[in-house]
Amino acid sequence: MTSGIPGFTYHRVPVGDGVALNTATGGSGPAVVLLHGFPQTHLMWRHVAAELAADHTVICPDLRGYGASDKPAETGPDTYAKRTMAADVVALARALGHERFALAGHDRGALVAFRAGLDHPAAVTHLACLDVLPTLDMWDVMHGVSAAVGWHLYLMAQPPGLPEKMIAADPDAFFGAFLDQWAKDPEAIPAEARGAYLAACRDAIPSIVADYRASAGVDVAHDAADRARGTRLRMPVTVVQQDWGAALGYDAAAVWGAWAGDLRHHTTTAGHFMAEEAPAEIVERLRELLAR
Repeated sequence: MTSGIPGFTYHRVPVGDGVALNTATGGSGPAVVLLHGFPQTHLMWRHVAAELAADHTVICPDLRGYGASDKPAETGPDTYAKRTMAADVVALARALGHERFALAGHDRGALVAFRAGLDHPAAVTHLACLDVLPTLDMWDVMHGVSAAVGWHLYLMAQPPGLPEKMIAADPDAFFGAFLDQWAKDPEAIPAEARGAYLAACRDAIPSIVADYRASAGVDVAHDAADRARGTRLRMPVTVVQQDWGAALGYDAAAVWGAWAGDLRHHTTTAGHFMAEEAPAEIVERLRELLAR
């Protein structure tokens, strides 16, 4: 399993600016791109990808800065902006022969997917976002002691230097804590997968921090500009989340509804790593979305 998704073919696909993405592809039919979250790689989609490949071309990249994809040095706020990472995804799909594609993302990948949906509506036919809020809204709902759940967001928002040094002091403890704390079913992430995730994170500390740092700066600015313009997602959208609204005191469906007119919002009893903890549920939700 750690060597890849069984039955999928691996490519290194150039997406521009000297960056290439490690990408697994399988199946045939309409294209679906699946974007992983933190602290994971494309392997988090292994169960879902295998099911969807029965009737879709499934494309599973490691995001820039993660896994076996390139990790350019952070030269400015745009290096790991979600706008930049979304452009990577569109370029990847086109390089593989797909001008239009469905897109699903989890966690960090969902933020990239959200930005791709806003920036590239002609390319993204359907959009699914798992267990996030758009960046601008995420910061709006984090307040008081409830913000403790997002402590890592504040750490990695700091200027370059200190957060990287702190994480590098014991990366397995840092990244492993999220795998332990966010999974309701720890057995859903077996030792092989956990080992692969931790090994990939050890090699990507600066780029992972840069990704998060962008979400405390340039990503907020991009979302705020779209909100001011009234930009909305034009394609069918599905959101699957834990019941963070009840936990943190906001209406999650209303938050997403401000961005998407054709929205189906679902809560799940699975943990954060729902594509591994409840893959059948996620496949069902994605198939419902693709049929719209």
